Amino acid sequence: MRHQMRLFKEPFFRIKEGKKVIEVRLFDEKRQKVQIDDEIEFSLIDRPDEKIVVKVVGLSRFKTFRDLYFAFDHRKFGHPEGTTLEEQVKSIRECYGEQEEMKYGALGIHIKLLN
Repeated sequence: MRHQMRLFKEPFFRIKEGKKVIEVRLFDEKRQKVQIDDEIEFSLIDRPDEKIVVKVVGLSRFKTFRDLYFAFDHRKFGHPEGTTLEEQVKSIRECYGEQEEMKYGALGIHIKLLN
């Protein structure tokens, strides 16, 4: 199955450059359908014609984003050297609020670039 998701510029290019191998999302209804070996087509929010395709090679479910970020090296998320756990959580808060996090939990989608 191929899923469609949108990304901001920075994470999009981190994936494209091979620097980001875990995409972080809520474990909401849409992401509950994602399975290992599925594909995800990411498009840029401001340039939807620019796309990359990845294969899902693993899934890691956590109660909170903090737990997810704590479980893996910050480089797997494409974050620069010296990025703190607090900075990672603050960054994801720009996309998802605490209420959504408590309702759905967090999902780490382990990916491999295909194109």
